[in-house]
Amino acid sequence: MTTSEVVAYFRHDLGAVVITNDEDVDRLVDALLAEPFENSVAAMYSTARPKLASGVPDHELLLAVNADDSVGGLRYMGDGTWYSKGTPSKHDEVYYCYMGSDRDFPHDSEVSLEQLRQAAREFLRSGGQRPTAIPWQPSVSG
Repeated sequence: MTTSEVVAYFRHDLGAVVITNDEDVDRLVDALLAEPFENSVAAMYSTARPKLASGVPDHELLLAVNADDSVGGLRYMGDGTWYSKGTPSKHDEVYYCYMGSDRDFPHDSEVSLEQLRQAAREFLRSGGQRPTAIPWQPSVSG
């Protein structure tokens, strides 16, 4: 299995974080866990994947963490829009923040932080494919 490079964004003042190995994935998750809730999501893109004619990546993996509850969620866009399929949240609403902007997630999208890490590692190693380490559910919104 060949490891590619992933760039991740989660803070306006930080720019791209380059991820090339499993330890980098762990550092990214740990950094997100240490951030305030307004920065609880990282947007990840594999450099191995093509860009659209507009110049933007043809895929995206959102990695979201809830440090207080030690859970997280994933959203993959590429072959459709998919959310992690996990356990129902103890909260009425599930959302995270990407650079201060809310991102809604399905009520049953929470997975353990270890599952989140495994999926992000697989995203890196697969060259930006939707990870198979966790179950997924399709987006129900338009």
